[in-house]
Amino acid sequence: MHPLLALLATRPQLLIDHAQAYAALVNDDFDQAFTAWRRRAVLQTATMVCLAVAVALAGVALMMWAVNPQLQLYASWVLCATPLIPLLAAFVCMVKARNSNRQDAFANLSRQLSADLVMLRAAGSP
Repeated sequence: MHPLLALLATRPQLLIDHAQAYAALVNDDFDQAFTAWRRRAVLQTATMVCLAVAVALAGVALMMWAVNPQLQLYASWVLCATPLIPLLAAFVCMVKARNSNRQDAFANLSRQLSADLVMLRAAGSP
């Protein structure tokens, strides 16, 4: 008789506990994956908003520069630097969003399944 069937016949509570542990592991891995997805979505949204603000500020700066020639002499650096702040923030958000994408979802579950399969093969071999 296969050891798993013998265990099921003699101590079914162990298998129920194991199934509950799998359910908890799936729940934890799902929570981690959802948190990573939500973080990535927030960072991508912040990237788009910062890019839109940078483009708007660059357009305003360009119009101010074209309309007021006196401004070109004294404060042209301010007109150039102002759109760079949200552009830098967009770059930082984009890099963080890409780095958060490297997490392997459900890695704990995969490792546990592999370990259980190895154990079952070892128990089933004569």
